[in-house]
Amino acid sequence: MDTGRDPFFSHASWSVSIPGTAQYVFAQAQKARNQSVSVLSAARDEIDFADSTLLYPVGVAALSVLVLLLQLTFHLRTQRKAYTKLAQSEPSPLAEPLHAPEESENASALTKHVKEHGGAVTIAFNLIRSGSTLALLGMSIYSATKALGHTATLEPQNSEIVIHVGTCITYLYASALSIASVLAGPLLSTTVVRHLNCILVLEWAAYAYRDLWPLATFTLEPIDLDEGALLWARLTLLTLSAVFVPLLIPRLYIPFDPENPWPDPPPEQTSSILSLLLYSWLDPTVRLASRVEHLTIDMLPPLADYDEAHNLMKSSVDELDPFRVKTKGRHLMWGLLRVFRADWIIMTIVTTVDTTMEFISPLAIRYILMYLETDGVGATVRPWFWIATLLFGPIVDYIFGSVYMFLSTRLLTRVEAIITQLVFEHALRMRMKADTSDESAKSEGDTTVAGTPDTASVADSSATTAQENGNDNDSDSSAGKGKQKSTATAQTVPAPAQGPDASKVVGKEETAKPKDDEKKGKNVVGKINNLISSDLASLGMGREFLVILVKLPVEIICCVWFLYAVLGWSAFVGLASIVILFPVPGLIATMIRKIQVAKMKKTDARVQTATETMNVIRMIKLFGWEPRVTEQLAEKREEELELVKKNKLLDLINGNLNHVIPLVTMIATYATYTMIMKRELTASAVFSSITVFDTFSQLMHMVLGFVPALIRAKVSLDRVNEFLQKTELLDEYSEQPDEIQTQIGAQPEEDVIGFRNTSFTWANTASGSAASTPGSGRRNFALRIDGDLIFKKGSINLVIGPTGSGKSSLLMALLGEMHYIPAGPDSFFNLPRGGGIAYAAQESWVQNETIRDNVLFGAPYNEERYQKVLEQCALKRDLELFAAGDQTEVGERGITLSGGQKARITLARAIYSQAQTLLLDDVLAALDVHTSRWIVEKCFKGDLVRGRTVLLVTHNVSMASPIADYVVALGTDGRISSQGSIANALERDRKLAAEVAKEEAELEKAEATVDEQAPEEAPKKEDGKLVVEEEVAVGHVGWQAMRLLFSALGGSHQVFFWFSFIGGLMLYMVFNILETWFLGFWARQYEEMPASEVKVPYFLGVYGLIMIISTLFYVAAFYVYMYGTLRASRVIHNELIRSILATTLRWLDKTPTSRIIARCTQDIQEVDGPVARWFSVLTEMSLEMLMKLGVVVVISPIFLIPGVFIAAVGGWIGEVYMKAQLAVKRERSNAKAPVLGHFGAAFAGLTSIRAYGAQEAFKKESYVRINRYTRATRTFWSLNRWVTIRITALGSAYSAALAAYLVYGKSITASNTGFSLNMAVGFSSMILWWVRIFNELEVSGNSLERIKQYMEIEHEPKATPEGVPPAYWPASGDLKVEKLSARYSPDGPRVLHEISFEVRSGERVGIVGRTGSGKSSLTLALLRCIITEGEVYYDGLSTDNINLDALRSNITIIPQVPELLSGTLRQNLDPFQQYDDAVLNDALRSAGLFSLQSDMTEGRITLDTPIASGGTNLSVGQRQILALARAIVRQSKLLILDEATSAIDYATDAVIQSSLRQELDTGVTLLIVAHRLQTIMDADKIMVLDAGNIAEFGKPSELLKNEQGMLRALVDESGDKETLYAMASDATGSH
Repeated sequence: MDTGRDPFFSHASWSVSIPGTAQYVFAQAQKARNQSVSVLSAARDEIDFADSTLLYPVGVAALSVLVLLLQLTFHLRTQRKAYTKLAQSEPSPLAEPLHAPEESENASALTKHVKEHGGAVTIAFNLIRSGSTLALLGMSIYSATKALGHTATLEPQNSEIVIHVGTCITYLYASALSIASVLAGPLLSTTVVRHLNCILVLEWAAYAYRDLWPLATFTLEPIDLDEGALLWARLTLLTLSAVFVPLLIPRLYIPFDPENPWPDPPPEQTSSILSLLLYSWLDPTVRLASRVEHLTIDMLPPLADYDEAHNLMKSSVDELDPFRVKTKGRHLMWGLLRVFRADWIIMTIVTTVDTTMEFISPLAIRYILMYLETDGVGATVRPWFWIATLLFGPIVDYIFGSVYMFLSTRLLTRVEAIITQLVFEHALRMRMKADTSDESAKSEGDTTVAGTPDTASVADSSATTAQENGNDNDSDSSAGKGKQKSTATAQTVPAPAQGPDASKVVGKEETAKPKDDEKKGKNVVGKINNLISSDLASLGMGREFLVILVKLPVEIICCVWFLYAVLGWSAFVGLASIVILFPVPGLIATMIRKIQVAKMKKTDARVQTATETMNVIRMIKLFGWEPRVTEQLAEKREEELELVKKNKLLDLINGNLNHVIPLVTMIATYATYTMIMKRELTASAVFSSITVFDTFSQLMHMVLGFVPALIRAKVSLDRVNEFLQKTELLDEYSEQPDEIQTQIGAQPEEDVIGFRNTSFTWANTASGSAASTPGSGRRNFALRIDGDLIFKKGSINLVIGPTGSGKSSLLMALLGEMHYIPAGPDSFFNLPRGGGIAYAAQESWVQNETIRDNVLFGAPYNEERYQKVLEQCALKRDLELFAAGDQTEVGERGITLSGGQKARITLARAIYSQAQTLLLDDVLAALDVHTSRWIVEKCFKGDLVRGRTVLLVTHNVSMASPIADYVVALGTDGRISSQGSIANALERDRKLAAEVAKEEAELEKAEATVDEQAPEEAPKKEDGKLVVEEEVAVGHVGWQAMRLLFSALGGSHQVFFWFSFIGGLMLYMVFNILETWFLGFWARQYEEMPASEVKVPYFLGVYGLIMIISTLFYVAAFYVYMYGTLRASRVIHNELIRSILATTLRWLDKTPTSRIIARCTQDIQEVDGPVARWFSVLTEMSLEMLMKLGVVVVISPIFLIPGVFIAAVGGWIGEVYMKAQLAVKRERSNAKAPVLGHFGAAFAGLTSIRAYGAQEAFKKESYVRINRYTRATRTFWSLNRWVTIRITALGSAYSAALAAYLVYGKSITASNTGFSLNMAVGFSSMILWWVRIFNELEVSGNSLERIKQYMEIEHEPKATPEGVPPAYWPASGDLKVEKLSARYSPDGPRVLHEISFEVRSGERVGIVGRTGSGKSSLTLALLRCIITEGEVYYDGLSTDNINLDALRSNITIIPQVPELLSGTLRQNLDPFQQYDDAVLNDALRSAGLFSLQSDMTEGRITLDTPIASGGTNLSVGQRQILALARAIVRQSKLLILDEATSAIDYATDAVIQSSLRQELDTGVTLLIVAHRLQTIMDADKIMVLDAGNIAEFGKPSELLKNEQGMLRALVDESGDKETLYAMASDATGSH
């Protein structure tokens, strides 16, 4: 035996590793202690490598002893607590029998022991392993005794003695460990089992090498064959204990937090290793999915404790949170690498092994074909081994791949959860500097566009089944990173497009947009939603950087090695051709990138327009703009589709290049191999190298695909990092300069509320962001306090001043929302938070919860206090109007409430809280006089406010002054003009005094105000829900939805389209298969004739020709398909827009804007991209699979049945998988919406949340929502792997069975065998991809389903040629109404009851009535926005016979809250460029804008003034004026004013009223819905409505003569009866 090369014996000191016991036993056996060393030396000389294999486990056992002792010393004590606690968390046994306490205690101890060890199943497995090791010990002792028993007759081999003794000791140690694993505590048991497994696996490997491997060869025999049956018994027991038990035993639950173990651990943490590798732990979920109609999120496997959001944050926050990181300014990427370093290391190892394993199949095919070529001559390994390799190789490869994917997707999900929470928590610290007017910005920071899902709740958040292709989208939005930055695109995505891919539609390239785009108003909520939707989706691909760093080099090395072994140096020629041609796809990719950038700009423009349109869709309908808006959107769509076409053409070229390059490579390689190297091209060389070339080609594809994705991921990571590092934060979180820190030191007593010598600005100028925010009116406002301003504790402090003086800013400064600039060392500002702060914002903020939840705001419920609050805040009557009372959901942005109701709920929240300090920002503004007086009398003078410090900002000075103990007045320059008493304030400020005097006069008149108006809705449902749950489609995507795509693809040329597409693809497949067959045919020539006679140029030429023809057919088929997809994109988009614009207002009321926007943005994006792509890929794959199966059947007809069987079983698995996966996918999409909704809701009320100190509650809610999303996401990825492994196993079984049949059954040539195997492997590997792609199509097809739903909604009557009115119409504003009734829904009650009246052209008619009397319903009925009966004649024509767009474009309504578009003021007044600037300026002058801003030096509004989305950078009064100007521009003969002057200061109100009286044409009929009597007392006529009927109608003077009349009663009750009578008589006199 040659022992010199044996690694085990290459060290002189090897004997040290044999324990002393072994030496003693050995010496006794030899009966000569003094000869032991010489015997061992002799043994070393006699043992060869095969024998030495049995000594490796001995060495490992010795090492194990040392390591175990160390572990016992250092670790066991510290972690025992965890398992004690875990055992305690289990329910204790119930009653114990009294008669046998000892037995009961024993039983209890045994139960506890079993539970601690993971249950009875785990104990059973451990017992089986213990039994096996003990049996193995017995067998080894028997073998040793038998061997040593020969001493009398035969001198035993020294080596044999060493091996037997070592094996006995090893099994003895293993037996001890296995027994310990059953008896020891759980922690020790876990440690012991790891040692035991190492030893047994090594022992099994040694015997497998000695006795199993020889069976697979022609030349070797098992070494231990002379042991007979004992050998096979030993192998069986070893396989059981070393392989099966470790793979099948459930794992012990190791809690993430030993202090808080979960009582019911999830299967992911307790399932066996095999179950984990094969994803069998998902089997119950898959079975459940096949039994139920729809799998809900609660049916999914629970989240593992290490994936729970709170635990994730706990483990990562120190490395990722910019406030906790030790290295300030470190990039987020390094933090992520550190947090997940263990995962990265394991993934690197696994991906290396996985990549190497990919070469098993080509290796097996090569050796099978070589065996067939040579008829087995010279073969070492038996063919059945390679057939088995063909079966198990891919399965093992995919198992390793699954381990990688498990870690990779788990990492992705964790990063998503962590970054989402990180961004949320960081956003809670940021300064809100939104594009809002001074007042509103300072008061609230509510910068959301109308469609932001700012109040989506869990209940409503099925809101959008938004589509998401987490790993396949190109999302990389480039919206800005923070409010102070203006370097990125315009707000490209609607925040509201809820769903993981909400912003899939947005600017995906990192390039800066043109300056005009930059100028558009930014939206902080949209940006942050972008970060946690599109940027997270892009980041998802970043985890695959290991593909470039590890997989690429390993695969290149393996490819080169394999090809060199098969084809010699000609392989380098082939690889060189790949490298030379590599830049060509790169060039195309660059072109694609440029087109993509341009295309995304067009997409941004379309999305911006679509979002704007849907946000103001009610206005569009009321103005009759639908046809023009449709046209506008269609134009934007055409511009986008033009670039989509170019993109698809380049994609087609790129796809062909990637198909052609490997073929060119093969031609170059085989030409070199045959013509230059003069070698014979054998079947084994051809078919094994084809597979490797394919692998190399796929790798190129992968790299080309990953590089852009990685770049996008880096850009997204940079964006998140920039947000975390550079967003401007509140002063308390930002690092203050030293001098400011020292100045802040001058703090007053704890309980003082006030300021001294300070200034406050909205931006920290030091951060470089003081520049004016685009779209702002007066952005550089500064609040300056000279001297002391100390508020009175325990009293009501009034803050007054003219509009824009900085009253709200004063409260914001106290709350720390503004940037603090001390003027000197004695400067300070202080707001003690010890007793709690409550804050009511001017722009009321409500959450999408019930009214009660909004009032409680997390505080404990106290019935008595709660009822008092409702009473004092005048909410009792409002709650009676709602069928569900205080359980009514307020809806998105409080849609079910009027402005006044929202204001009172916001006030009630502050009053209900136990806070000592109340900051109330103009809470009376949105209330009518009666309600305001009630609030002042009952609430501010009531017991709930008494003793609390109140800072009340108000315009209603005369009403609030009696309750004020202290008054602070601000001047227009942001300085304190006076403090002390009201008289003092009025003395100092003439402008304020004038306002107050006017207000007192108005107040007198307004005593007769009609009740505050509430939105008139159809009756509420009893459960209080308004917004309908979004339909979650169940099961497969319906045929109707797919038919929508099919019919749109073919258009009016259905037959030509489908014939060209399918026919072209089939011909391409035929020639593609012919390529592979022809290579085999060429190889067969070398078997049939001498190499010199094979005409290589001929074969090369034919091969090249086949390749060119197949490519041409492919191009032709996809060129036709490309035009079909463009047609489909155009048709589906236009139909969807038309459908939504033609719907009813009632449907719009029930449907959140965000859902509509999602349909118009991301769902349309899915139709453009994934739906079209997946359908073409599925068609191509289906045809290819049929062809390949056909080839296999032609060569081996017997394989038709297995082929069909495999396809059927694969289809069944796919069906089961898709049923589960579609449900999970939908739930995952729906779980994302609440996360986005929570963000929106939090940002809308960020100031309020911070004021109340409710950040922790919002963080916890965020954890809950993220956990739901994570639960669905983990299941989504795991199901992917579940199906992969099962279908791979099927495919491998088919290939292996075919190989076995071809080798041992049918006798055919090697080239045909290779061809057949190539087709079979291709067919079987495609089953999985077919299922996957089908699933992707169904998932994307969900978008078609959602679009289809919105094409079948309720619609208003369509325009007809007969409905076009004459050109002159309307010539006058005559209005005649006969028996008009109206209802909101077909089955709803009437809200108007057969009312009739007539208004002559040019008359002003006031409409009054109590809440619910039908005032707004009447205006909607005149515009036919609700269901009407009866006749309305406008200028002599019945409105029923006129097209709606014609009717509405000739009537103008100024709603309570006018809606404005983002863009310039010019675009708002004249959206369709119909008028010149002179007309528009005249309209602004007429509306009173110029007179209002005559004294303003900065921030003047002009036609070029940018308007933020929703007009949020203008005051409510300015918006009303612009709405009036728009009405003047339209020159309608009928103008309806749904008045909302309560929120407007008196100067603005006066300007608007005088404009209405003087500037409108004399022929314009004016209908004014009012709730201030003085507004309409000088009207020509007044209509009093009561419960949908006209109670009175006539001239005010005549109505006042009726002593029993309602109007007379209202006027007589007023405090200014004489003035109202005078107005009425003046009106009569003037007409």
